[in-house]
Amino acid sequence: MTPPRDEEDLPLAPDQYFSERPRSPSRRAELRFLYAGELLAFAVDRGVFASHGLDPGTALLIENLTVRASDRVLDLGCGWGAVGVAAARSARDGHVVLTDVNRRAVRLARQNLERNRISNAEVRLGPLYEPVAGEAFDVIATNPPFRAGRPAVLAILGGAQEHLAPGGRLLVVGKGTHGIRFYQSWLAEHWEGPVEVLGRASGYRVLEARRRPASLQA
Repeated sequence: MTPPRDEEDLPLAPDQYFSERPRSPSRRAELRFLYAGELLAFAVDRGVFASHGLDPGTALLIENLTVRASDRVLDLGCGWGAVGVAAARSARDGHVVLTDVNRRAVRLARQNLERNRISNAEVRLGPLYEPVAGEAFDVIATNPPFRAGRPAVLAILGGAQEHLAPGGRLLVVGKGTHGIRFYQSWLAEHWEGPVEVLGRASGYRVLEARRRPASLQA
């Protein structure tokens, strides 16, 4: 499931995958990967994160994504929808919301839900948590846009708690050159519940930060 190249290590393009309207000419491609014994099919495109295939960080995030059948899940910064589709396959009695600021990514993610016959998920356009204002989830999963800068990543981490149900979990993936150890320390200092490393591979870490259950909240 891990591709040979990491999108974060590719040279900078004229625009970024977190642009609302990518200027890169469209050049679609098809890819497939196995998840829980099922072959999933996706369309990808330039101007969207991981346009060359499933990147190692997202692959590790999916490998460590444990979702209950009834969970509500938020795939924040969904790109072409790999995490959201995998989550929807696990949360068969729940619901998944995929969000992205990138209009091309949103179109691809919607098409990829249809390709994989996903009926318990939807895609919304908008930055950060604006598309899910007032909503709470059992799981928030994200491969943050590290190139957007530290304030953008901290806005994602800092805003997660108010969008998690009691006992809910934030899962975030990154590697050493992204500053993942800094973000791990930041979460440990600012998060109300425990923070741990769920998985490691090729310099990446998947962090899990939990909200306290309702019984432990003041």
